[in-house]
Amino acid sequence: MFYLKKANKADIEKEYIFVRDIPADENGFINDYPNIDRKNFDDALDTLIANSYGERLPDGYVPATTYFLWHDDDIVGEFQLRQHLCDSLIEGSGHIGYYIAPEYRRKGYATEGLKLIIEKAKKTIPEDEIYLHVYKSNPASLKVMQKNGGYIHHENDESYFVRIKKEQK
Repeated sequence: MFYLKKANKADIEKEYIFVRDIPADENGFINDYPNIDRKNFDDALDTLIANSYGERLPDGYVPATTYFLWHDDDIVGEFQLRQHLCDSLIEGSGHIGYYIAPEYRRKGYATEGLKLIIEKAKKTIPEDEIYLHVYKSNPASLKVMQKNGGYIHHENDESYFVRIKKEQK
């Protein structure tokens, strides 16, 4: 069974191991805590949780909620839901960023996770469409977005800018 859980203290040990092992930049998914040691993860987790309330945000950032994608008792992915857009997000990473651990890729986990986070985004974001970004070098992620109702809104040399309408017809 797949489900999303907000970053939380109760799951800190599993969250720590998962976050520690995410590269600093994986196809545009930025992890501020690669290889973090356990001693420093408490503060990192406090920051992730505070960010969802608009607290402890770096300059230019918007409130973003960190969710972990669980499959039964294992964390298999991380999703970031940015609660609204700013100028840099419109032509940048958009509302949603996600990462699936390599051992869980090509099994439909990203498709399921994106489906779940889209439902949360529809209730959270004020915009009429959900904005996503994907590098052209990552066709698997584009396919995940398209399976979830995404269409290519526009592109540049490196990226596709995908939109998902909040109200599907």
